[in-house]
Amino acid sequence: MNIFHAKNYLKEYFGYENFRPGQDEIIQSVLFGNNTAGIMPTGGGKSICYQIPALLMEGITLVVSPLISLMKDQVDALNQTGISATFINSSLTQAEIERRLSEAELGVYKLIYIAPERLESPYFVQYLRSLPIPLVAVDEAHCISQWGHDFRPSYLRIKDLLQGLPSNPVVLALTATATPQVQSDICSSLEIEEENTYITGFSRENLSFKVIKGQDRSQYALHYVRTNKDESGIIYAATRKEVDSLYNKLKKQGVAVGKYHGGMSDVQRNEMQEEFLKDNLQVIVATNAFGMGINKSNVRYVLHYQLPKNMESYYQEAGRAGRDGGESECVVLYSPQDVQIQRFLISQNTLDPARHTQELLKLRQMVDYCHTEGCLQEFILRYFGDEEAAPCGKCSNCTDERQAIEVTRETQMVLSCMIRMGERFGNSLVSQVLAGSKNKKIKEFGFEKLSTYGLMKEQKQKDISLFIDFLISEEYITVVSGTFPVLRVSERGKSVLQGKEKVTRKETMKVEKVSYQENDELFQTLRSIRKELADSEGVPPFVIFSDETLRDMCRKLPSDSAAFLEVKGVGSHKNDKYGSRFVEAITEYKTSKQAEERSDKSRGSDEEPSHMATYKLYFKGKGLEEITEERNLSLTTVQNHILQSIEEGMEVNTDKFLTNEERQLIEVAVEKAGHEKLKPIKEELPDEISYFQIKVFLHERIMAVK
Repeated sequence: MNIFHAKNYLKEYFGYENFRPGQDEIIQSVLFGNNTAGIMPTGGGKSICYQIPALLMEGITLVVSPLISLMKDQVDALNQTGISATFINSSLTQAEIERRLSEAELGVYKLIYIAPERLESPYFVQYLRSLPIPLVAVDEAHCISQWGHDFRPSYLRIKDLLQGLPSNPVVLALTATATPQVQSDICSSLEIEEENTYITGFSRENLSFKVIKGQDRSQYALHYVRTNKDESGIIYAATRKEVDSLYNKLKKQGVAVGKYHGGMSDVQRNEMQEEFLKDNLQVIVATNAFGMGINKSNVRYVLHYQLPKNMESYYQEAGRAGRDGGESECVVLYSPQDVQIQRFLISQNTLDPARHTQELLKLRQMVDYCHTEGCLQEFILRYFGDEEAAPCGKCSNCTDERQAIEVTRETQMVLSCMIRMGERFGNSLVSQVLAGSKNKKIKEFGFEKLSTYGLMKEQKQKDISLFIDFLISEEYITVVSGTFPVLRVSERGKSVLQGKEKVTRKETMKVEKVSYQENDELFQTLRSIRKELADSEGVPPFVIFSDETLRDMCRKLPSDSAAFLEVKGVGSHKNDKYGSRFVEAITEYKTSKQAEERSDKSRGSDEEPSHMATYKLYFKGKGLEEITEERNLSLTTVQNHILQSIEEGMEVNTDKFLTNEERQLIEVAVEKAGHEKLKPIKEELPDEISYFQIKVFLHERIMAVK
């Protein structure tokens, strides 16, 4: 057994020509019979490190994983590639478990995934001793350390299991987030020598990091989701209450959104997760209870709506993005009040005094990350022990070209107002006083008589409140926790009042698209085919092919089975199963594009985008029917050109297509049927209202939010 055979299997089953950094060394070490540890970033291809050896070794590879949903996804993915695998966990009935165990004895499976809690059962451990197990893979191995961020006591039983197996298996420990202390604990517990520990670095080259401070995060999140409406994303919040609140806001604005937290039933959570995995939901809002078991490869962004409790949790949750290698973004929407929330959660969940102190230190390091002016990725990598980390050149700090505006005078106004109010109140009341609000509470305290009352009345109270958030984030103001948070002037703030320090504030951070797709029309067509196949087989779309594989199809435009096999991520099994369907769609696309090019040349419009030509005729006052005749296009194509023009912000009088009465009817239909699919909306409406009119209405709503 050598790395040459391993590479053959990599191509045959997984469709890749070469291993990612570290994979070949780890696989070679395992095949040589060494207990091995692999510290690799999320999305770095950890599962390949035991799946390839499982194919090369005689017997059954046992995979210990704490993530029930991830087990199912990985088993589905393996079966799709032609590798027989199964899982055993609490989601199965006893009859199903017995059947799978019987099949395992008959040699049906090459891999079996189990939850660590299964090792609590003496009966099950005894059964494992009867199986030929040459390799035990320990996924999420940081759970073995009491100093890890996700300690699982059941992981401590793995050592006993290994010692009791007569086959004397090799052990492979894998994790993405392990500080040097945690790495040491893993190797000590599983008897792994230092020379057999492979650290490929924690860098995720395809991820870009951002920290947003002093902005309205509710509006930012909504605008972000709208801007990236064709992409899948996860939004994390610290509390169930915040998850519910943001979920309701997004849903009200017509976003295909789900939610996930511990206050929901198992059935509700599973339904939401399945809908998200199947691409029926665009985004899911969740507490950190969600995502660890998500193998969804096409998540393009992760927003942390509230501050995470530590860097390990943050990097693991952020690592849900871009698992397929595609460009993705990870954003923290920082608010200083979140520090108090996390302090409270730590005090509620951590009884051991030493661990409590350590958790508070980790929280402080997370806050430092949000305040650093250096490279964000470099900060993360150095946290995990990479002393040679260098600036990434793509995070919000590395690329920030926003202009800084001096706001010293406005800062002095806020700080002076706080002092005159006795430094006994929070953001809301201070901003109301500065805005000149006639709130009853202000009169009760007599604050309308202060010299600072109405000092910033030319601004909205909400904008003043955001400015105060900015001053808190820059530590000119401190927040004293209690029943109600109270604002105090910090030492740095006193320097501003004394004229010793000037304050500058950068412009608002703009929201941009996460990724841009070449051949977007073809990509969407291939994505539709993938979704159709996935729905028919009852698996998530990314299990059929990843987004990166679809992108490679768009680049290579394979015209036959042999060429399709050269696409990254296409193995023999999937080529035989799906190749003809995708090649047919690609061939149709190429044929239609060639016809369009010939048509454009004959009309002399080979440089102008087609929808712009339509828009110019519309702008001259021509009706849609006239445009179809003049341009020799179908009515549907012309209507789509108009919708694209609306989306790009061009001047389109939608009153030509919709009356106010029709808008009201469609609005009621959308409230009943939701906005995700057009057909249920159409069924709620009179026959004379067309799909085009429904689309115009939905585009109006999107543009109104923007």
